Amino acid sequence: MRRVTIKDIARMAGVSVTTVSRAINNAPEISPETRERILELCQKEGYRTNLLARSLISSRSNVIGVVLPDISSPFHAALALHIETCTAQLGYQVMLCSGRPGKKGIDELFDFLISQRVDGILLASSSNGAPALLEKYQSAVPIVLLGAFVPPDASTRINCVSTDNYVGGQMAARYLHGLGHRKVVYLGARRHSDTHLLRHRGFEDAASELGMEVSTVWNQENRSTTESGYQLAMEIFRKPFSQTAVFAASDLIALGAMQAADELGISIPGRLSLMGFDNIDYTALPKIRLTTISQRTEALAGSGVRLLMELIQQGDGMEFTQRLLTPVLIQRNTCR
Repeated sequence: MRRVTIKDIARMAGVSVTTVSRAINNAPEISPETRERILELCQKEGYRTNLLARSLISSRSNVIGVVLPDISSPFHAALALHIETCTAQLGYQVMLCSGRPGKKGIDELFDFLISQRVDGILLASSSNGAPALLEKYQSAVPIVLLGAFVPPDASTRINCVSTDNYVGGQMAARYLHGLGHRKVVYLGARRHSDTHLLRHRGFEDAASELGMEVSTVWNQENRSTTESGYQLAMEIFRKPFSQTAVFAASDLIALGAMQAADELGISIPGRLSLMGFDNIDYTALPKIRLTTISQRTEALAGSGVRLLMELIQQGDGMEFTQRLLTPVLIQRNTCR
């Protein structure tokens, strides 16, 4: 079946190719009646604009690249959904990819997105290797980092939007202290994640001020998963322990700990209070009801998209921007 071209639409409508182009691009030079007639004809005949050809003419593709470290992660899946919703409202499309800074192929992935003439790139990552990657490519295309916070006085200058993980860690420690907990396990922090390190430091700083005793169990993997949370928690729960609360570095770690506690007959929150971080959708289910710190995923995605659009519109003349979003405590049933 032959593909319908803009010349075919012009011939069918009895107008010029320029008039069809103006109708598609919502230009003011033609009447609403003509525009509607042409657009109905395009839909009927299955005509699709050639975005690459349009980008060569206008220098804009109205497409942004979005790179996530793990599309299967509930947090990143929700982030992708909110990014796509926000960009669609602004008349943009998303080219979604999966990749991690420091892993094989990440440079080729960025080269591919730039070759596809995307107007900008959003990289969601907590890796401490992300800033160097973005600094390498930001001269070629506007880029915003979602996740890892790069302070204004850092040697690497990039645009980033992040949850204030340090404050989130402080909030968790103060909440558990307010419930009467004095000995706490910090479960599943990752040393190669800037967000995890900030979260951990905030928790420990607040706990120290409050006179709490914190035992940290580090996650040696490069991902936070339910399975890793389960295994780490089992190492603690199978031995006598005096702690009365567990703060998990992420909700997935917390869900793994919840499974381990259930298998060993450890009551939550009777024997042990449990708290997570992220507020993924699963945590609100009736049989889970996990107390957690919300990253406000929708606000995070929206702020990142809006900053990227500012960079796209203003070009190289904009100062580097770092935006921090304050997290929110979500109180449910797993702490007392």
